Amino acid sequence: MGTLYVIATPIGNLEDLTHRAARVLGEAGAVACEDTRVTPRLFERYGIARPKTLFSCHEHNEDHAAKRIVGLLADGVSVALCSEGGFPGVSDPGYRVITACIEAGHDIVVVPGPSAVHAALLASGLPTSSYIFKGFPPRKPGPRARFLEMDRDAPHTLIFFESPFRLTALLEAAHEAFGDRQAAVCVELTKKFERVRRGFLSELAEWYNANPVKGEITVVVAGRHPKFTRATRNLGEPGDAT
Repeated sequence: MGTLYVIATPIGNLEDLTHRAARVLGEAGAVACEDTRVTPRLFERYGIARPKTLFSCHEHNEDHAAKRIVGLLADGVSVALCSEGGFPGVSDPGYRVITACIEAGHDIVVVPGPSAVHAALLASGLPTSSYIFKGFPPRKPGPRARFLEMDRDAPHTLIFFESPFRLTALLEAAHEAFGDRQAAVCVELTKKFERVRRGFLSELAEWYNANPVKGEITVVVAGRHPKFTRATRNLGEPGDAT
């Protein structure tokens, strides 16, 4: 039987592809990728021979793709699974593929690599000893408020993905749910215009309301601890790092 290789790919900077990931992509009999226009750039950048079988596996066809992958593995073909960037299955398609392959008795090998979660956590300057990755919050105000409230008393650092169009709404909702905690907004990690802005939630909400951004965003919020929360609103310009 074949093996499913779950491969982490660059979240922006193509230089972040690991040697092991490049090797596995070149050796796999088939590649299932979230976007068949994005993953081939890695083949071109690293001179990797394109596999005979390359097909899409995205949120709209994951169940169908999972069945195809299980069939390939049963025929002894090893398959590399990739998302547009980062780890498949982490706020990207891949979870259903992985579980289907495990249920079918196939071997799963994870090839580690770039992660917006860990890059943002370290860049935030907030505690790294324990953290919770929450993914994308609900879009509507009510569900988003309840989603945040679940972790109001958690001591762990919290990590979220968010659209630039809902960033201010998330920061304001987090301020309401958690109080004025320290946080960091990480924009376009590993890319040319990467920026990390640190401050209290009230500061960041005000800043991004006045200064909208574009691109992929990861928000990191301190857990519940007096050291990282201020009781009164004292606005100032949050710190900025490039």
